[in-house]
Parts: sequence; C-alpha cells; structure tokens
Amino acid sequence: MIKVILIDDESYIRDEIRKKISNYFSNELFIIAEADNVKSGIEVINTHKPDLLFLDIQLSDGTGFDILSKCDYKNFEVVFITGYDSLAIKAIKVGALDYILKPVDNNEFKDAVNKALNNRQNENQLEKLVEISSEYFKGVEKKRIILKTSDTVYAIYEDDIIYCRSNGNYTTFYTQQLDKIMVSKSLKKIEEILSSTIFIRCHQSYIVNKKHVLKYNKNGVLIVNLDFKVPVSSRRKEYTLKMIFN
Repeated sequence: MIKVILIDDESYIRDEIRKKISNYFSNELFIIAEADNVKSGIEVINTHKPDLLFLDIQLSDGTGFDILSKCDYKNFEVVFITGYDSLAIKAIKVGALDYILKPVDNNEFKDAVNKALNNRQNENQLEKLVEISSEYFKGVEKKRIILKTSDTVYAIYEDDIIYCRSNGNYTTFYTQQLDKIMVSKSLKKIEEILSSTIFIRCHQSYIVNKKHVLKYNKNGVLIVNLDFKVPVSSRRKEYTLKMIFN
C-alpha cells in the first residue's frame, strides 16, 4: 500500500480527497495522517514518512513550499492542491510538478494519482523541483525552469536560454551554457512556463529570448547570440519587432 498524507487547511477538501481515494484507489492508497497548517504538516511528514503527499499551496501560517523546504523527510511524490491562482499554477509548472485544482475533478484526480504512482522520484530530484517552483512563487529575480529529458533533469536559468525550436510535440532548447536540450513538450506548453516579458513567440515553431537578439535583417530573420538565426513569420513580424526593439 502507498502511504498518503493530506495537508489542507480546508477540512471539506480533505474530506473530498479522502472520498475519492476510497472510490478509486482503495486497494493502492492508505491515508496515514492529515494536517491543516505548516507546523503540523512538517510534523506528520517527518513522523509518518509518506509515499505520496496531497499538499495545499496556501495555508493559514505559510505555504506548501514552506513545508517542503523545512521537512527532513523528502522521499515522496507530491501533488499540489490549488485554487485558480495563476501565480501558484505557473510556479508549479515551472518546477515540472503536478497539481489538481479546487474543486477537485474526478478525472484530474485520477490522472494525477496515476502519474504520481508511475513517476517515483528520488529525494534529490524532488528537492530541486520544489526549489525552482518556490523561487518563482516568491518572485526571485533570476528565474529558473526545470527541463526533463528521458534520463536527465536540468535546472536552467531563463537568461541562458537563447531560443526554442519545436518539432511536433518535441521542443529543443538552445542555451549558452549547455548543449541542446530536447524535451517532449509542445511549444505551446513551453510558452506557458517562460516569462512573457522576455520570451517572444516569433514564429509557429520558434520562441526567442529578446535579451539575446542582436539584429533583424531584411530576410525576415533575427540574428541572436552565437550567430544563431531565428525566423520571424510575416504574421508575427509587427508584434515581434515591437516587443524586442521598442
């Protein structure tokens, strides 16, 4: 059995998740403890050492990120629970973590649990993902994002990304510090986690970091650092040039 802890300051949400576990995962999941704030959350995690944690973002005495940064035991999967908080959702996505929205939809709940059961991460990986999400949530100036390939987890500073190029459901990142990094995400999904004030969707298949753009030439191409050439579509030309050069 997978040991589960629920941490949410709204008792009806804990009741809702408890019922869904009973309905859909009674043979796999077993709830060993619950908590409703940061202090008690840390205590139950360190005492009971769960395999899976359902964790609210906003708690009465802090955040779910506070719990994860302060607890000693970290060898578990986490599924965040959040309302329609755009900052929290983006922070979770930036860290490549999983979440469900309140009110909790049955299908979203089942998908999140199945993903967690099939995606056990080691303690060091979880710590890094949470660190990146927490930085974004707290408004750290130099932002990082998590990129996962089949065998590696990268924590990349946004400033180091020169541009991204998509090919179907795969996107390749071209960076200053590393070789090319290919991830199995569409460019639309990548656009959701990058800072919109820095990264410009200049083409159906390209996103460019405007900080690295050197010039735009008459052939409809942006020249960027390391002599890369990034095309600009005619449909996006006016918007792209305005965002970069104005």
